[in-house]
Amino acid sequence: MPLTREFKETIMADLNGDRAFRAAYLAEAIECMHNGEFEVGKRMLRNYINATLGFDELSQKVGSPAKSLMRMLSERSNPHADKLFGIIAHLQGRDRFKVRVVSEAAPRRRGRRSTRAHADA
Repeated sequence: MPLTREFKETIMADLNGDRAFRAAYLAEAIECMHNGEFEVGKRMLRNYINATLGFDELSQKVGSPAKSLMRMLSERSNPHADKLFGIIAHLQGRDRFKVRVVSEAAPRRRGRRSTRAHADA
């Protein structure tokens, strides 16, 4: 479902102006991808990039053409892990975040663990 213009503008303003929101948003995008909601996570990364540095600057930093990066984060794409993690690493370094995956014990399930992404801002 597409976002309304007002909602998207609110998200963009919050991403641009609130460092703690940016950290939580990036962690949530990564968590979405980790939990199998890959399209949602890619859409969130696209929003994050558009609101902060833009695809042209990201292109220069990660060494891939801007149009390639935009296609890579489109809903129908299947990005290579090295490119995706390169983008995430750059975003973390740029904003001085450290996103880490920590293990959480699953509620009373024998031998299974879940993971959750967190951002240290």
